[in-house]
Amino acid sequence: MTGRVLRLLAILLASLALLARPTLAQQILRDAETEAFMADMSGPLVKAAGMEPRNVQVLVINDPEINAFVAGGQYVWVHSGLIAQADNVNQVQGVVAHELGHIEGGHIIRSAEGIKEATGITLLSLVLGAAAMAAGGAEAGMGIMGAGQQAAMGKFLAFSRAQESSADLAGARYLSKAGISGKGSLEFFKKLQNLEYRLAIPQDDSYGRTHPLSGERINVLREVYTVDPAWDKPVDPQLEARFERIKAKLIGFVSEPNQTLRKYPESDQTIPAHYARAYAWHKSAYPQKALAEADALLAAVPHDPYFLELKGQILLESGKPADAIAPLREAVKLTNQPLIATLLGHALIATEDDANFAEAEQVLRNAVARDRENPFAWYQLGVVYERHGDTARAALATAERYSMMGQDAMAMRSADAAMQGLKPGTVDYLRAQDIAMVSRAAVEQQRKKR
Repeated sequence: MTGRVLRLLAILLASLALLARPTLAQQILRDAETEAFMADMSGPLVKAAGMEPRNVQVLVINDPEINAFVAGGQYVWVHSGLIAQADNVNQVQGVVAHELGHIEGGHIIRSAEGIKEATGITLLSLVLGAAAMAAGGAEAGMGIMGAGQQAAMGKFLAFSRAQESSADLAGARYLSKAGISGKGSLEFFKKLQNLEYRLAIPQDDSYGRTHPLSGERINVLREVYTVDPAWDKPVDPQLEARFERIKAKLIGFVSEPNQTLRKYPESDQTIPAHYARAYAWHKSAYPQKALAEADALLAAVPHDPYFLELKGQILLESGKPADAIAPLREAVKLTNQPLIATLLGHALIATEDDANFAEAEQVLRNAVARDRENPFAWYQLGVVYERHGDTARAALATAERYSMMGQDAMAMRSADAAMQGLKPGTVDYLRAQDIAMVSRAAVEQQRKKR
């Protein structure tokens, strides 16, 4: 009997945990232009929410679902599918405003309260059910347990819906304070409502769901948005043009090439279409066609850093690293962007010309100084150190990379190896010591769980 009760409790707790914590297993899509756009697009909303823009990041993950979420810290995760399906930047702003409402409301932390309350109901029902069984009422006991689990799940779902409604209203406040129309927010909820219709989700009651029905949310928000002074304010045309660019390049990068070419046929000579086709042709291993699209972009805007980055990437990944250096150098000079700098460092190393390694080291050291969360940059820097015979710093770069990837045992071994060759008390030695200490603690914790 006890084992059965514990299994029931474990199943419920697992269900609640899955509802409360979105997965971060998807691939993060790092792109310099997209991250710059997301920062500029969300900046006014972040300020309106009372947060500091430099502390909040809006990042894209490779997932075709129309979704966005927060999962701790000041990060908003936007699915690639949401961007692909959004009709304009205002719709994305509406989604980001909602997610900022979750951050400002501390909903991830407070979700533990909802789980705790639901767990309390479950435990009480299990105790009462077990007592009924012990008294000879097996069916009554199981009924009490089943009713308790249903009540606990209902309690948690109601808690979740309340958080969603709170984030909706908070997002509306941020949009208003930032002087951004709520039209995009309503339009996006209508998209979700159409999806609910296609999935035959009953529209009479949101009970049993983590989110209110889209129709319910539309009815509430319409009353708020339509009286707001920003309701009829048009979208910034420059921001909209930037959105169309990053949407096209994202579709070109994540979609099958034939799908991209159907959406952006050769007859379409707009900048977004050239962008999308460049990625489609590059993915299809047609470098000359991809370069032709990149050259068409540069003919339209000769010194656009992201078009230069694209051309450099195509040349580098097509086996022409020496030719990739010039456009990538110019792109780095124009933006000082660490992701592009990492690509330049890669191109310099890939030439296998010793004359390029000093520049590669300088470029990559600058890149990791401004963006430490880049495993590939650390890998490339490790290659440079190894080439110079600096095995200690090569090991430290490897430790940084493994630590970032969550491979604690490898990070610990690499950090220990680095300390063997570094002078005690130096900045690099202390950094290796920190990685070793943190990684060793994580390894020990994992060992205790086994």
